[in-house]
Amino acid sequence: MHLLSALLAASLLCKVAGLDRVTGLYGQTLEIPCNNGAVKMEDILLVKWKYDKGQGQYGDLMVLNKGHDAVVSATADYKNRVSMAKNFSLLLSGAKLSDQKTFTCMVAGTDITEYPLAVVIHKPPAGVGISDIAEALEIGKLKKLGDCVARDANPAASITWLRNNEPLADGKGISIKSSVLVDPDTGLSTTMSILEYSALKSDAGAQFTCSTQHPLGEKLVSSPVNFTITYSTEHITLRVNPESPAEGDNVTLTCEADGNPAPTSFNFYIKGEVVKAENANKHILTHVSRNATGLYKCSLIDNPLMESSRNITVNYLDINLSPSGKIVKHAGKALNITLQIDSSEKSAVSWTKEGVKLHKEPKFANLTYSDSGVYECEVTLKTLRRKASFHLVVQGAPVIKYLKKMDAKGQQIVLICEAEGSPKPVVSWSINGTVLNETSHPNGKITHKITVTPSADMTVTCTVSNEFGMMTQDLNVSSDPSGKNDKTQMVVGVVVGLLIAALVIGLAYWLYVKKSKQGSWKTGEKENGNSEEEKKLEEKGEENSQKAEV
Repeated sequence: MHLLSALLAASLLCKVAGLDRVTGLYGQTLEIPCNNGAVKMEDILLVKWKYDKGQGQYGDLMVLNKGHDAVVSATADYKNRVSMAKNFSLLLSGAKLSDQKTFTCMVAGTDITEYPLAVVIHKPPAGVGISDIAEALEIGKLKKLGDCVARDANPAASITWLRNNEPLADGKGISIKSSVLVDPDTGLSTTMSILEYSALKSDAGAQFTCSTQHPLGEKLVSSPVNFTITYSTEHITLRVNPESPAEGDNVTLTCEADGNPAPTSFNFYIKGEVVKAENANKHILTHVSRNATGLYKCSLIDNPLMESSRNITVNYLDINLSPSGKIVKHAGKALNITLQIDSSEKSAVSWTKEGVKLHKEPKFANLTYSDSGVYECEVTLKTLRRKASFHLVVQGAPVIKYLKKMDAKGQQIVLICEAEGSPKPVVSWSINGTVLNETSHPNGKITHKITVTPSADMTVTCTVSNEFGMMTQDLNVSSDPSGKNDKTQMVVGVVVGLLIAALVIGLAYWLYVKKSKQGSWKTGEKENGNSEEEKKLEEKGEENSQKAEV
């Protein structure tokens, strides 16, 4: 006891060391070192801990006399919270903000020294989050986005707002106001930061967060929030589907507005009539015709001046092919084909014959049998397609194109007769032979082949005929395999007929002249002249008669 009194009296003369600082975490045990742990047991007689109560007063906490256990001398709040470590540090459990004061370690040995330490208690926020969140943000208008709150911290938390992880600062379209509320019981601070924000269209889908970074804790970030961005309609657009309609199509008119929320009702202007679409932005034109071509518009119901318009052209295609159907013409004649096209714009035309594409429009100045066939034209204009056709049949008397022979095996000879004509000619031979084949009459042509075995030189005749006429042609065939005596002769029935007709006329005229001599004739130079003319006609008739007899 005497030693303690002496020490207390000597405390007035003690050396006061420089003031250091120790930091602890709220609610945890704080270790307050005595002279940074440099005190040795053999050098001391007594260690005493005390704290500054303010106004020059101190409160005792613990005392340790050499050779004895430490004794708690504290009262009230510290009585059950203090203890001493082996290195003479003061252990303070359940650290509070009220513990932020000066604690002094007094060491008595050869002299008395005090080691005061200022205690600071930190606490990270209990959490950070955004509350009172706006339902939507409006373009060009400063509006409260929400409150970011960081609760129960020491020192008070500092809050940062972020948009897509990029910090926001006070400025154009942004207003940030912060406040701190201190709990009177715990002394802990709650920080609230209010963000007012003027949105942009690009903020649609943007994520907003807030964060805080405590000196002794981890960085805390709130859950992200995003917003519906509202703005008035600035533009509307009229869309047409399909873009280039054809007659018979259904056309959908769609009016689109860039406002958010978008307008739900529109006016459509259809050929001078106003059609109101309630709670819809579409209007359908069914089975449009070429008369539907024109200007179409749509507008907002509450603002008719905000409108959009489109010119719509309804494509149409009409064709007229003349002549059409089945056309029968004689070979050598001309045929004029006329294709008339009535369309909304330039169209494309293609032709085929018997399904095979033609490179140009067919023209028939001089019809041949090969011109026969089914012709089809196809006219196209975008999605429109029209077809028309005619079946051309070229008819006429058959004509033998050639008659020839080819050597076969041994003494056999192949005779070939090719002819043109329509309807299909009938082919006959003046000699019996074995028919090899007969073509199917493509392009008005027919080829007929037979084999014969001549035992002597002969003349073979090929005859072709149809309802329009007949033609024959002869071929001299030799039994000599070398075929040196073969000749082809053309005998045309028309030529023979003309010769016979000439002989008949000559003979008739000769008989007429002879009979005229028996009558009476007038005298004079006219008579004599007539006699001379009659003599010449008589001589000519006798000459024709002699030719006929020959």
